[in-house]
Amino acid sequence: MRNRFASLTSRLVVTTVVLVAVLSVLIGTATSLAMRNYLMDQLDSDIVSSAKAITSDHDDGPPGAGGRFTGRNQGPGTLNAFLGTDQHGEVLGSRPGDRRALSSAALEVLDDVPADGRVHAVTLPAFGSYRVTALEATMLSPSGTADGVLVIGMPSSDVDDTVASLIWWEALLGLLGVLVAAGAASYVVRRQLRPLHEVADTAHAVAALPLASGEIDLAERVPEHLTDERTEVGQVGAALNTLLAHVESSLSARHRSEQQVRQFVADASHELRSPLATIAGYTELARRRPDDAGTVRTALDKVEEESGRMTSLVEDLLLLARLDSGRPLERRPVDLTLLLLEAVSDARVVAPDHRWQLELPDDAVEVEGDEQRLHQVVTNLLTNARKYTPAGTTVTVRATASGFAVHDDGPGFPPELADHAFERFARGDTSRTRGADGGAGLGLSLVEAIVSAHGGTVTLASEPGDTTLTVTLPS
Repeated sequence: MRNRFASLTSRLVVTTVVLVAVLSVLIGTATSLAMRNYLMDQLDSDIVSSAKAITSDHDDGPPGAGGRFTGRNQGPGTLNAFLGTDQHGEVLGSRPGDRRALSSAALEVLDDVPADGRVHAVTLPAFGSYRVTALEATMLSPSGTADGVLVIGMPSSDVDDTVASLIWWEALLGLLGVLVAAGAASYVVRRQLRPLHEVADTAHAVAALPLASGEIDLAERVPEHLTDERTEVGQVGAALNTLLAHVESSLSARHRSEQQVRQFVADASHELRSPLATIAGYTELARRRPDDAGTVRTALDKVEEESGRMTSLVEDLLLLARLDSGRPLERRPVDLTLLLLEAVSDARVVAPDHRWQLELPDDAVEVEGDEQRLHQVVTNLLTNARKYTPAGTTVTVRATASGFAVHDDGPGFPPELADHAFERFARGDTSRTRGADGGAGLGLSLVEAIVSAHGGTVTLASEPGDTTLTVTLPS
């Protein structure tokens, strides 16, 4: 039973049926009470009218000559009784002249009715429920007149039977109404919730897709006609489509990240393999010719050179890993103007065949950050400009209020490299000159990682003769 009514359709149908049933009971109860009150009022009015008729006859003389009651508007079942020295009473039958005398027990019950002219309910032995009214009156008998109480009444069984019949019909019609409401509610609710089932089908289709690994093609979407946010189902459909789009972009990003990690590992292995092979080769050479001092010295120099290259590469990889893990950098005021001035001065010494220019504002530029890492950013950008531009290229470093920019008039980044310039192990040796001393391709990726760790951004705009790398840092 618990599972049977677990669905939204079942609960809505049951709720509708219960509401209809409760409403039917309330309406039936109110109708029955109103009908019973109305019929009782009519009965009481008839009793009062009959009493008034007998009273008006009393104005012309005492009623009840010969022990018989007379009056107008008296039908079958009417009760007439006189309570005095000589108590007697009768109930009219269904045929003319048919009368039933009241028993002494019934007369005792009537004797307790107050003579106030109001209608009262009594239950008479052998006669059932009656509505009666009592009036003081004078009765004419064979021995003369006598004062007493005249009681007039009518049975309430007809009213009770009518109300009982009404209740029975109300129950029958209410039951039919509940059955009709159940069928109609089931049809309407299922029809109205059909779009929700279509939305659920989309969710089930997505849940059945293999999303654990690999490239994910998440093309499933809720149909457009079910995404109208003016309706509740449309809100659910639109929210599900938004969620699916977010999941798709997240899975695509995860796949790209996995591919980048694989490529990163492959590139790092390749970069480390070359110096390791060189070290192994020269070590073997020195071992085979231990008596040749020149060969041994050359081998040691080469081993030292390749070890330094490997050390630099490993340090760069370690720094990238630390930045990727979100390790906080040192935060303190850094004089960016002085940092740029020192970096450009060093570049003029290292590459005198380039023209180095420095543009500084009148006021010193100061930023919050790690001075050592920011110096590495500037050095990497200047090294990149030196390595991949020909002699005679003008490199201009311009400080701004929010960072700095490095511009050169060299050949620029090739179009196929510009969009991936900040990726790890991305190199432009094949397209930019000065490739003999090309690095491992981590320079610009380190720049982006360090700047991002500072909460800043770095952008590239490049075309032949006009290449600008702009670094923006929070002040």
